[in-house]
Amino acid sequence: MRRRHKGLSFYKKRKKISANLIKEILSWMFGMMTVVFIAFVIVYAVGMSVTMIGVSMEPVLHNGQNVLINRYAYLIVSPQVGDVVAFLPNGNENSHYYIKRVVASAGDTVQIMEGRLYVNGVQVIEPEEYGYDKMAVAGIAENPLTLGNDEYFVLGDNRNNSEDSRSANIGPIKGKDIVGKVWFHMGSDTGGIGFVK
Repeated sequence: MRRRHKGLSFYKKRKKISANLIKEILSWMFGMMTVVFIAFVIVYAVGMSVTMIGVSMEPVLHNGQNVLINRYAYLIVSPQVGDVVAFLPNGNENSHYYIKRVVASAGDTVQIMEGRLYVNGVQVIEPEEYGYDKMAVAGIAENPLTLGNDEYFVLGDNRNNSEDSRSANIGPIKGKDIVGKVWFHMGSDTGGIGFVK
């Protein structure tokens, strides 16, 4: 009778891939593709993609970056202070979309004094994370400006490199000219992807 030697073996049994494992992997992949497809359908049905033009929203958004706009965000609620919105200045269909941040809404009185924003006579303390510079130009907000019904005052985050509601040719934005809320940005050479704050 031959004895088997117990010791090191350099031969390993190959693991067999079971049909159940393959089925599970394919099921998982199909599920992921379905979710991605549904997400794209929802995004493009509800929103639209626009390219950021210029540096007026740096550091949040960068020139050439694509952003997704929720066109239906304001059907039920009005734009809120802090929202980043896309609009056509004075409803001009031949213009590119402007993207700015709402700083005041209907009924508010806006003024820019000594480079700082005041709403209803109170200086707005803005988040340090955006690092807003003092505004070199107050424009039409040099004197108190009261917004009418369904009007919004918007500023770029890069305050000294932005054409916004301070400019006489743009002024306060009418609600009907706001296309939607900017809610997501996609990669470019200078920015990643993520939700817009």
